[in-house]
Amino acid sequence: MNERERAQRSARESGGAVDREASADTVQHRRRRLEEELIDAYDEELEMEVDDRLQEIGIEIGEEARALRRVYFRELIRLQGELVKMQDWIVSTGHRLVVIFEGRDAAGKGGVIKRITQRLNPRMCRVAALPAPNNRERTQWYFQRYVQHLPAGGEMVLFDRSWYNRAGVERVMNFCTDEEYEEFFRSVPEFEKMLVRSGIQIVKYWFSITDDEQEVRFQSRIEDPLKQWKLSPMDLESRRRWEQYTHVKEVMLQRSHIPEAPWWVVQGVDKKRARLNCIHHLLSQVPYHEIEHASVTLPSRVHHPDYIRQPVSQDMIVPDVY
Repeated sequence: MNERERAQRSARESGGAVDREASADTVQHRRRRLEEELIDAYDEELEMEVDDRLQEIGIEIGEEARALRRVYFRELIRLQGELVKMQDWIVSTGHRLVVIFEGRDAAGKGGVIKRITQRLNPRMCRVAALPAPNNRERTQWYFQRYVQHLPAGGEMVLFDRSWYNRAGVERVMNFCTDEEYEEFFRSVPEFEKMLVRSGIQIVKYWFSITDDEQEVRFQSRIEDPLKQWKLSPMDLESRRRWEQYTHVKEVMLQRSHIPEAPWWVVQGVDKKRARLNCIHHLLSQVPYHEIEHASVTLPSRVHHPDYIRQPVSQDMIVPDVY
């Protein structure tokens, strides 16, 4: 091999080494970016969880509280991973699932619903939170406006309050007559049995908190400007009528607890434990299993040498305030 050939070979080898280093750097950079995206996504959710904003008001979080928080988030993310598998199974099998959330005002129903839906496909997992009935709906069959929100095959619907409004708030606030109230309890077992016979699974949760805990949460809503929207005149009235709500709840659980759609009571004083316990229990009620999928390969982008990206007018750009 002459001197010229040795130089060419050396150049090829050094060039190959540079290419390999560049490729390794690209892989490492991509991995770092994926890690940063993952951490960033979870950081945002962790910040949302700290609803009391302890750091903002200068309160230090003790080591025990930090340890409990770590356990909570680790379990929450694990359970949410199982919820994704459950959703996948529901879509694959055409299963239909209704989950009913009832309970005291400020008992934590909304927080659990939020954590259940956080990572699920909103097209397959819907939340039905119906407003007060309008004049037309008041003249319909009582269950009629709820029926249109029931799931089709491959869907799950979470009712943030449900047809059990009649057994609770409507009874306490005298929004229904005694005859309508009694007719509800004659109808609701048959209505739910009919849904179950048609293939719809019903899971019903009642969220329970103590008198003292509800008072603390209502007071927090009064004092926190970010929570004041949660406090309605009906909530304040429910506070005054605590004992009446207790009585109608006891009647409701007794008269509508049926084998086809039993009630499950969630102890909600500790919000984080309530979320984990409810999600864990919901997963145990659905006979799901992991669905195998073919591996996904990202296709290469097609490049056209004559393609020229058109500039965006500066007056259309959102200002970089942050």
